Parts: sequence; C-alpha cells; structure tokens
Amino acid sequence: MTTAPTKARAGKRVLVICQLDAFANGVKPAEIERFLRERGHDAHLVDTYHLSRWARAPGPLGGRLPALSPRKFALYATEAASAVLTRRWDFGRRHLSYYLLVADHRLRRGILKRSLPLDDFDLVICETVYDAGVLACAGSARTLYDAPAPWADEVFFDGRLSARQHAKLRRLETGIFESVDHLALHWESYARYAVERYGISGRNLMPLNFGCTPAKQRAEFAGPPRVVYLGNVSAGFNDPSLLARLSAQYPHIDVFGGPPPDPALGLNYLGYAPSLDVLRNYQLGLVTCSKDPLRRDGFSSKHVQYLSYGLPVLVPSWRRHLDLLRGSVVYTEETFRSAVEGMNDERRWRAASDEAYAQAERLRWDETLRPLEQLLSRDPDLPED
Repeated sequence: MTTAPTKARAGKRVLVICQLDAFANGVKPAEIERFLRERGHDAHLVDTYHLSRWARAPGPLGGRLPALSPRKFALYATEAASAVLTRRWDFGRRHLSYYLLVADHRLRRGILKRSLPLDDFDLVICETVYDAGVLACAGSARTLYDAPAPWADEVFFDGRLSARQHAKLRRLETGIFESVDHLALHWESYARYAVERYGISGRNLMPLNFGCTPAKQRAEFAGPPRVVYLGNVSAGFNDPSLLARLSAQYPHIDVFGGPPPDPALGLNYLGYAPSLDVLRNYQLGLVTCSKDPLRRDGFSSKHVQYLSYGLPVLVPSWRRHLDLLRGSVVYTEETFRSAVEGMNDERRWRAASDEAYAQAERLRWDETLRPLEQLLSRDPDLPED
C-alpha cells in the first residue's frame, strides 16, 4: 500500500541531469523531479539532449543548427561524424565508435562544467552515461550516478568496440562508478552485474529501480490474444531479427516505437504509440533481447510498462532474474507460438494478468524511488537548509 507523500523537514536543492528522449530515458528523470518536489525538495531538470544545438527545443531550424560556442560546435561535429561513420559503415562502427564516444563524453563534461552551477545544489544526479563525467567536477555537492546500464559492455556487445577499446572504456566507466558518492543502476540485476563483471567495490551502491504507474483501466481478455511490442526497433540489443521471426510465426503482433524499422523485417509497424493507453488494447506484451551476458542479466523498461496495464509479458528464456518480475511468460523461438496460444484460455490469462498487475503495484514509482528520499533525509553530508 502506497502512503501519501510527506513534506521533507528541510528541503534540499537537487539537480537532475538527463536526456529526455522519446523512449524510457525520458521517463525516470521526470518521475524523480515529481517525487522530490512532492516531498518539499527544490528539484531541477537539465535536459542535455540538444546540448550541441542552437536551440534546446527541437524545431524546424533552431533544433538542427549547431550552437555558436566552440565547444558545442565541436560536440555537434562529433555527433555528425558518429552518424556518418558508425551507423551504416561496418568498419567505422567497429573501429571508430570508441574515439567518438570518448570525445563526446569529454566535450559534454567540459560544456556542463562551465554552464551548470553544480555547487549551488546539495545533490547532483546524472541519469545518462554521456554526461556522467561532469559529476567529477562537483565540489561541495554530493553526487549520484543513476546509470541505465553498464555502458562499456553494452557498446561492446553491440559490436562497436575492439577488445582493447572495450577494456579502456570499462576503465573509464569503472572510474565513474567508484568516484561518485552514490551509485545506482536502473535495475538491481544490472548492479549485481557491475559488481561481478566489472569488479567494482559496490561500497556506494544504493537501490533505485525503474518503476511504473499502474493504469486505472487494465487490459481485458480477448481471443485470439493480441501481442504488442513497444520501444526501439533498431537497437541490436533488442534483436530486431528475432522480433521479425516471431512476427512471421504469429500474425497478431503490433509494433510501436522508432526509428522506423527496415521494411525487409516485415513487421506490422504502427509508428510511435500516441500514449501508453494503447496497451489496453492488447493481451500480451513482448520483450526481445540479444543473448550476450549483459542482456541475459538485463532488464527492459518496456517490461514494467506492460505490467502496469496488467499484461502478462512474453520474455526470452535466456533472460535471468525473472523472479523480480512476476507475470512473465517465458518463451524460446521454438515455443513462442504455443506460449501465446496458451494464453487463449481466459482463466489462465486472468491469473497471469492479476500477477502482472500485482507486480506493477509493487513497482510504483513512489516505492522504487523511496531510497532517494531516504538518502536526502539521512545523509549527514547533505547540508540542511
């Protein structure tokens, strides 16, 4: 049961550095801001998604042109080079991504260090790896790096690094992990992965799981079951080819997200979802992912979004730690169709749906973000107002 928010005895000033994209990266920062403000803290979001641009908001012109600042222009050039050299050119993707990623990281650190009054805040939170370097520039402010996932391994398993570059990027990321006052990852299995695979100390780790807002109107049973896929449809870690093969097996799969997928995949692509309420029209949510060690131990934000509408979630059998996400239905490529058709039984579907919605209730944002309030209330190094 969720308790009503109480106003903090002494509100803190909190800066949240983030990139508000059209996917899950834009969700958690906004929830953090809401959560903190409801508890009497002075929380401010800084969106760096258009940091290199003339105008921070997208538009017909300003959001596309580079900023006049030399550093921001250099960042713009780095982003353009990355788009040209690493998206479609296999050699560039494999051998040049590292240099462009590191250049982007360093330029962002320099720009944000000069433009943000970090020490005017009691706590600085960073929600994106690309800007995390600026946390080392905070003086009196405490720092929290809330990492979406272990970055170096994510890039490596996506085929964008050599083994040597992977080791160097891991050292850079490990340095960030160890240097901040507080460290969290968007899902607890990622935190375990970082301790086990990166060998970090874990001394500064705190839980801060991704959450959801359970829908007031849940999905309803219907047959045959309609399946929805929500999210990025081009990222390698989501395995678009697997999504295509599953869609060929079962005709009632609708795909929402972006960017528009390769037509050769043959997906029933419906563009960006107008809102999460489209999930009410389906009976099952679908997660696909690659089989590398990171994604086996990983997490998909779409998973909890499905749960929030009471959708049982189809999850690959190679994904571990599903005890943390009740309401999941495991499949392999060979068993996928039978797993879906098994949910054509109303009693079985309703039992799975109730389990999914109960899990969503346990993952309400006000519950998953509670450690953040505890941090602000109890950390003796955070000054009182």
